[in-house]
Amino acid sequence: MRTALFASGSGSNVEAIVAAAREGKVNLEPVLIVCDRPGAGVEKRAERLGLPLFSVRPSDYKDKAAYERALTAELKRIGVELILLAGYMRLAGPELLRAFGGRMLNIHPSLLPSFPGLHAVRQALEAGVKVTGATVHLVDEGMDTGPIIAQKPVTIEESETEESLQKKIQQVEHVLYPQAVQQFQQSLKERGQQ
Repeated sequence: MRTALFASGSGSNVEAIVAAAREGKVNLEPVLIVCDRPGAGVEKRAERLGLPLFSVRPSDYKDKAAYERALTAELKRIGVELILLAGYMRLAGPELLRAFGGRMLNIHPSLLPSFPGLHAVRQALEAGVKVTGATVHLVDEGMDTGPIIAQKPVTIEESETEESLQKKIQQVEHVLYPQAVQQFQQSLKERGQQ
């Protein structure tokens, strides 16, 4: 499947997915990296990985709908079939959902429905829970509310800091996301949609 990977930050999950695709662990053809924060670390990763980059400032558009229309036009122009959000810090709006609903996945650093939204790792630490994790889910109009595809728990140690826990969760995400994508593709195949 021709795949676009969206990121707002460093892009470590983007790199993990591209590596899994290139190693044949998941049947994807990464064709574009989308960055909504020009200058973010994912831009250097795109260059190093040899992938085209669509870097754009949403604030350069009249509104969210105009931004998403421009984005959707670019995605359709190059034949994108699947979108993987990998540290993309924006909610998908109606334009993107209309074009790619049911074919847009996200990874989140908690065991949803616990700790949705920003700062999930900090929320887990502040809540004093003993276990958190990572979740891959379909994207819908809500914040981290779409149907769950896969989850994996991560134990929180007594001495855990936000930074150390974030690193542990990212290591899990790098394995879980490609596995969840493969599982999602299998379900599409079984329904005759791939």
